[in-house]
Amino acid sequence: MFSHEEKGPSPPHVHAAYGDDYAIFSIQDGVLLEGKLPENKQILVQAWIEIHKEDLQADWCLAVSGQTPLPIKPLD
Repeated sequence: MFSHEEKGPSPPHVHAAYGDDYAIFSIQDGVLLEGKLPENKQILVQAWIEIHKEDLQADWCLAVSGQTPLPIKPLD
C-alpha cells in the first residue's frame, strides 16, 4: 500500500504482484484499476480484499495521514 504516489490523490487501492505481472485493485470493491495478473491470481487478490476490506480501509486512512499501516495477513 502506497499513500503518496506521483500521480496525485487516488481512490483507496492496493498493489499486487505475481511474477512479472503487476496490478492495482480498488479497496472498495476489488475492481482492477490498472495492470494485469493471471485470472486465477486476480480472483485470489479480490477475495483477499473482500476478506480484509475493513482492515485495508483502516490502513489506508493511517497511510494517508502519514502513519504506518498495520500488518494484514497475506495470502499463503
